Amino acid sequence: QVQLVESGGGLVQTGGSLRLSCVASGGTFSRYDMGWFRQAPGKEREFVARIRWNGSNIYYAASVKGRFTISRNNAKNTVYLQMNSLNAEDTADYYCCAGSRFATELARTYDYWGQGTQVTVSS
Repeated sequence: QVQLVESGGGLVQTGGSLRLSCVASGGTFSRYDMGWFRQAPGKEREFVARIRWNGSNIYYAASVKGRFTISRNNAKNTVYLQMNSLNAEDTADYYCCAGSRFATELARTYDYWGQGTQVTVSS
């Protein structure tokens, strides 16, 4: 059983930056593909970014490509989401997730989820 704990959310002004972190425990982190999803108030959860177990094959949602960067440090059991040029549409709860086999942009391909961290972008 893998436990995931996100941190780094908060309130930021339009155009600002935040770095989210997600620390994993209870499993072999380096075996898992990792992803980030988000859910805005009144909306469905949506894919943001994912990264393979070895740091390869990174993929982003079109809405964040060029502004967000996903990375991981397997020695620290941590995956990151660097978010730049934030705007109001990025306001959401952000969730980290882990998938054991070829995780994609579909939520059902992930086995474990964190509790989320809130990001609010103000104008």
